[in-house]
This record gives sequence, C-alpha cells and structure tokens, in this order.
Amino acid sequence: MRLDRYTVGEYSPGAPLWKQVAWYYLGSPLVSSYWIVGSGFKSWILRCFGARVGADVRIKQGLKIKFPWRLVVGDFVWLGENCWIDNVALVTIESHACLSQDVYLCTGNHDWSSPSFQLKDTAIHVGEGCWIAARSMVGPGVTLGRGAVLCLGSVTGRSLDPMTIYAGNPAQPIKERRMSDE
Repeated sequence: MRLDRYTVGEYSPGAPLWKQVAWYYLGSPLVSSYWIVGSGFKSWILRCFGARVGADVRIKQGLKIKFPWRLVVGDFVWLGENCWIDNVALVTIESHACLSQDVYLCTGNHDWSSPSFQLKDTAIHVGEGCWIAARSMVGPGVTLGRGAVLCLGSVTGRSLDPMTIYAGNPAQPIKERRMSDE
C-alpha cells in the first residue's frame, strides 16, 4: 500500500468545522468527565451536538464518542465506563441495551486491497435488549439482533442473531438466551 496516496475519498465528518472543534474542546470533555456524574446533563450535551438520545439513559464516566451527530440512543440505555463509540458512520443503540465497561464500537475500516488504503465506513446497529459485555469489540457493519449478548472480551466482525449468546474471538454462538419470568 502507498499511504502517501491516502485520501478519505467522498467521506465527510458530517458537520461543519466549527461544530467539530466545539465538540472536541467542549462537548466531548464534558460528556467523558469524571467530575460530572449526572447522566441527564451528559445526555443534554449530546443532544446539543446532534445526537438523538432517549429517556433515562445512563452515561458513566469516560464515555468517548467521535461524532455525536451520528449517534441514536433509545430509552433506558446504559453506556458503561470508558466505552468508545468510534462512529465515523451511524451508530444506533435501541432501548434497554447495555454497553458495559471498555466496550469499543468501530464503524470505520480501510480497504487493504486498495493501494491508497481507502477509508470504508459502515453503520452499527445494536438491537433492543442487547448486552455487550465489558471489553468487547464490535466491527463495522455489524447488527446485533434483539436480545443478543456478546460475552466478556469477545470480538465480532459479523452480525449476531437475536436472543443468542456469543463468546470468543471471533465470537461464536454458544447458546440461546432465555429470559426468566419475573
């Protein structure tokens, strides 16, 4: 590959430069702050920068989001400590989903067959009631079906079936997820 020929092609960050600068120097530090523990204020900041954030979202310290204007979060979502949502493309997290500590969602990749190492961006969709356990990673273009679970430290580059528990690197289905009656 020839990195001196690298370009982003037709990719755009999706916001004017002033908004990007304001996010990096003001919004992002406030959302990731360890001093501000209130999720309501952090949700409000995300909304100010274009994210669509539902009701009663819990945001823990250290949350890192590349572009809030490319983020949709449903109701009653938990975003754990030090999660990194690296969203050069849209990330949608449906209601009642939980991203535990140190989860990494990556929507960007590069075409390794391209001499110019062309940027590729593809959305991630986390279905309702999913749980992505601590230190797990989700790659570009992945959809986690409703109620899917990605176990501790697992990595997936492919979509996960609904109500199925996955573990490992690469993540493999280990059993069906059954919900108890409460």
